[in-house]
Amino acid sequence: MEQEKLRKPLNGYLMLSAILAVFAISLYILIDVENLWFLIGIFLSVFFAIGFTIVNPNQSVVMTLFGKYVGSIKINGFYWVNPFYVKKKISLRARNFDSQTIKVNDKIGNPIMIGLVLVWKVEETYRAAFNVDDFEQFVIVQSEAALRKLAGIYPYDNFEIEESDLTLRSGGEEVNNELENEIRSRLEIAGIHVIEARINHIAYAQEIAQAMLKRQQATAIVAARFKIVEGAVSMVEMALTELSKNKIVDMDDDKKATMVSNLMVVLCGDKDATPVVNTGSIY
Repeated sequence: MEQEKLRKPLNGYLMLSAILAVFAISLYILIDVENLWFLIGIFLSVFFAIGFTIVNPNQSVVMTLFGKYVGSIKINGFYWVNPFYVKKKISLRARNFDSQTIKVNDKIGNPIMIGLVLVWKVEETYRAAFNVDDFEQFVIVQSEAALRKLAGIYPYDNFEIEESDLTLRSGGEEVNNELENEIRSRLEIAGIHVIEARINHIAYAQEIAQAMLKRQQATAIVAARFKIVEGAVSMVEMALTELSKNKIVDMDDDKKATMVSNLMVVLCGDKDATPVVNTGSIY
């Protein structure tokens, strides 16, 4: 497989001086000698001027001669090459690709909306120019394909798969690194270097977002209730222990059950309890 070949072309300023000299001599022949040979000099001057090329910083020029790859120029400057070379400029600057959010199914089939941001640049000009038809479009298509594949490997969250530690929502760097590696392997054929790839948007699709929100709220409520009950039981146990330890009041099992019931109602209720003051006997 042919690889990138770096070329060091002729200095453009030297060739410019030579071409201007030939052009000046041709004009001299035209004016003073009045000879038609000046036409050859002018033709050669114009023809050789086609070979000039300017390479800006972080830019490259890929050259072919009658369909054959002859090399690439990556050093910025003013150069002259064979006028028969076909020159194609390729930028080596870093570029951003902020994808549109796409609808995909996660591991368990839930439709989700997901998007990515990709930072990339051309690293090998031969592959970018000749291994793919349009390397910029190739980056877009393959990045979205990698994103779809990643979304199908992991669930959005672990509501339905509780044993799943790694999810799209909570995976963080690990999920992003896997996405980056997948995109890198796909773009290697085009000579593209992946600098960074990150998921920048993820959410449930609109048709199930409301139901999933209610589910998340219910899960949060259950978790909060669990903590409330756990704390209430500890407080009731502490109250009974302290009352018995300090011998403040002697209670039989029925009185303890009544006290536990009242305390649990007060501590676990959604609203503040309204006490009823008994001014007479507790019996």
